[in-house]
Amino acid sequence: MQKQSNHQKTALLGDQSVKNNNRSTWHQPFSYWLKKNSYYHKQLLKFYTFVIPQGRRVLQINGKNGYVLDAVRPSWGVGVDADEQYTHEAQATYPHLTFVTDLAQISAQQFDYIILSSITLETYDIQDLFVSLQPFCHPGTRLVIDSYSYFWEPLLRLTQKLGLRRPTTFKNWIAHKDLINFLHLADFEPVITGWHTLIPINIPLISWFFNSILALIPGINRLCLHEWVVARPLPVARNPRDYVVSVIITCRNERGNVEAAITQTPIMGKHTEFIFAEGHSKDGTLDEIKRVIATYPEKDIKYIVQDGKGKGDAVRKGFAHARGDVLMILDGDITTPPEEMPKFFDALMRGKGDFINGSRLVYGMENQAMRFLNLLANYGFSLIFTWLLNQKIKDTLCGTKVLFKKDYEAIVANRHYFGDFDPYGDFDLLFGAAKLNLKIVDMPVHYKSRAYGTSQISRFQGGVLLACMSLIGLKKFKMR
Repeated sequence: MQKQSNHQKTALLGDQSVKNNNRSTWHQPFSYWLKKNSYYHKQLLKFYTFVIPQGRRVLQINGKNGYVLDAVRPSWGVGVDADEQYTHEAQATYPHLTFVTDLAQISAQQFDYIILSSITLETYDIQDLFVSLQPFCHPGTRLVIDSYSYFWEPLLRLTQKLGLRRPTTFKNWIAHKDLINFLHLADFEPVITGWHTLIPINIPLISWFFNSILALIPGINRLCLHEWVVARPLPVARNPRDYVVSVIITCRNERGNVEAAITQTPIMGKHTEFIFAEGHSKDGTLDEIKRVIATYPEKDIKYIVQDGKGKGDAVRKGFAHARGDVLMILDGDITTPPEEMPKFFDALMRGKGDFINGSRLVYGMENQAMRFLNLLANYGFSLIFTWLLNQKIKDTLCGTKVLFKKDYEAIVANRHYFGDFDPYGDFDLLFGAAKLNLKIVDMPVHYKSRAYGTSQISRFQGGVLLACMSLIGLKKFKMR
C-alpha cells in the first residue's frame, strides 16, 4: 500500500498534538470513562452490535481501547488510534484483535465494515478521511458513521468541564447535509440514516421510556444525542454478460399462466434459468410445466415440487436450487409483466441498489387488479415499513424481488435474528436485506389483472399479515 502523507494521517487520526498538549486532562485510562458512563456505552454497543453482523472483517478508526471493536465480534478486527496509550491498553485487553497507531501499519486489506465513531468531530479534514478509506473498501463495504448532534453541544461542553465525561476536542460540528456531501465528494453514498439515545444516563424506567419509545417517534428522534449514517462506496457498473440469472416462478393452480411466464420473460445475462416452484396444484399446473419444458428445449427450465406450504417456502426452495449469480422472483399469476424483469436486472448491474423491490403503487393499475381497500392498506403500510427499516419501501407485498445470490446467502446466515416467521417470503427478504444494510431500491412496475385463475390471498389475510409483520419489525428494528 502506498505510504500516506502526513496530511492524510492527520485527517484519519485527528490532531495528536492537541491530545499531547492537554495530557493533564487525559490522564485517566479509557476504562475509567467506560465504567463512569457505563449506561451510555451500553447504548452505543447496542447500536453497533445491531448494525454490524458478527463474523465480519471490521476496521475501526479512532478505536480508543477497542471495546466497540470487540463487541461486534469480527472475524478479523483492526483498531487504529494515534494515541499509543489507548492502543497499548486495547492490545493488552483484547489480544485476539489488532491495534495500531497508523493505517500505514496495515497491509493492503479490505474490510466489510469500517467504524467511524465520533471521529468527524475530531478530524482535521473529513474529506481526506473518507478518501483515505477507499483502498480498504470493496463494493460491499459499509462505513458506519455516528456523531453527536449539534443540539447537544452546550450540554456536552458543560459535562466535560465538570469532569462527568471524557475530555474531547470538538473541532467540527457537521450538519447532516454536509456529511452527505463529504461522502459524495469521496465517492460514497448513504444507505441508511437514523438517530439514537435521548438520555445518555440511567434513570430507572425514565431512560428506558425515552430511549426505547420516545426516541422512535419522527421529529422527536432529531433531539437524540447521536445521529448516524451507514454508507457504501459508489457502485461501479457490472458487465451483465458475466452473470447467470435464476428466475424462480412460484405457482399453485396457475396452469393457464405457465407458458406465458416462459415466453414473456426475456433472456438476461450470460444465461437465464427458470425454476418453477410448484405448490401441489389441483388444476394440472405440474403437468403443464412438464409440457412447457418439452415444448421449449432450447430454454433452461426446471421444476421442483414443494414439500412445504406457502409462497415463502416456494421461494426458499427455489433459491436453494438456483445456480445463478442473480436471483429473481416472478409470481406465477404474472400480474407483474414478465417482460419488465430486465429493468430489475439492469438496476442491479448498474449498482442502483443491492436489493431491487418491485412497486405496484406508482403506475396506474388495470381495473380489478387491486381492490380499493387493499390499495389504501398498502399505502399505509408502506409508510410504516419505511419508518421501521429507515429505507424507502413503497410496496412490501409486490412479488417481484431481485438480489445477488451472495447477498441472499448472507440473509440466510443471519435469519436466526428474525426466525422463520414469514409465510409469503417478502418480509424475510426485506427485513434480512435491511438488517444487512443492503441498499433497497423500488422498481415501479405495471400491475395487471389476472388472465387466469383467482387470487390465493384473501384481503383479510393480507391485512393481518401486514399488521403482524409490522409488529415483528417494530420489535426487531426499533424496540430491540
